[in-house]
This record gives sequence, C-alpha cells and structure tokens, in this order.
Amino acid sequence: MITETGEPLGIISLAEALKTADERDMDLVEVSPDADPPVARLMDYGKFKYAQSKKNREARKRQKQVSLKEVKMRIKIGRHDFEFKRDHGIEFLNAGHKLKVTVTFAGREMSHQELGRDLMTKMLEELGEAGKVESHPRMEGRHLSAIVSPISTQK
Repeated sequence: MITETGEPLGIISLAEALKTADERDMDLVEVSPDADPPVARLMDYGKFKYAQSKKNREARKRQKQVSLKEVKMRIKIGRHDFEFKRDHGIEFLNAGHKLKVTVTFAGREMSHQELGRDLMTKMLEELGEAGKVESHPRMEGRHLSAIVSPISTQK
C-alpha cells in the first residue's frame, strides 16, 4: 500500500487498508492489480478525476484542428471559373486549411486524362505561393486529385 504522499506502507491486509483509508478520509484505489501482491494507493479519487479532466481539457485546447477543404473542377472549365476556383483555394490555404484539388472526368473524358493532368498542373503552379503540394496528383477512379497544405499555419 502507498500513502497519499507516495510513501510505501508495506504489505497490509485488505481489511487493514480499508480501515486506514477510512481513518484518513481517503479512497483506496487499486493501482496495479496484476502485481503480486496487488498495489493499492490512498487518494482522494474525486479530486484525482477532476485533475485528469482538467488536464485533458487543456490538452484539447492546445490541439490544432486541421480541416480539409475541396475545390472541384472539370476538364472543360472556363478561364473565369478556373480563376474563381484558384482564388477560393488560395483563401482556404491562407486561412490555414488543407486543400484537396479534384478534377472529375465524365464519360469519354477518361480517354483524355492528359488534359486533366495539364489542368491540375496549372492549378498547383498557381497555388504554389500559398501552399505546398503534400500529395501529388493521382487517379482515384474517375477523379484526379492532389492535396495542398498551407505554408503559413497562421489563421
């Protein structure tokens, strides 16, 4: 058995340990049940749980939440539409989000994948100042996609 200050009390029977915990107005918590003999500790269990929850809450506050935004295009996209999608992609990257750029092929467009690759290359070059390519373009079924992560992590 271990006291609340961390000092070992030695091997004590269960009845004696419970009596000691009751006298000190503490809880008897089994720390290591697999040890021979099992190890128990005197502590204020409610206070311990509260401290644990507070520590977990602080850890969640410091954790950074990264979201993934997506920009979808087709290979027959117009110049203005391309610029509009590029500008939205730059906004997402500047806000600290990751960006997934997707080119979708429909029907016979699958036989002209080089057009999609050219479009993707052009988009990635124009996004170059706002982010860096994390995952290079690859085919996923009828979609060609790449992931761009922001260069600056400031929001």
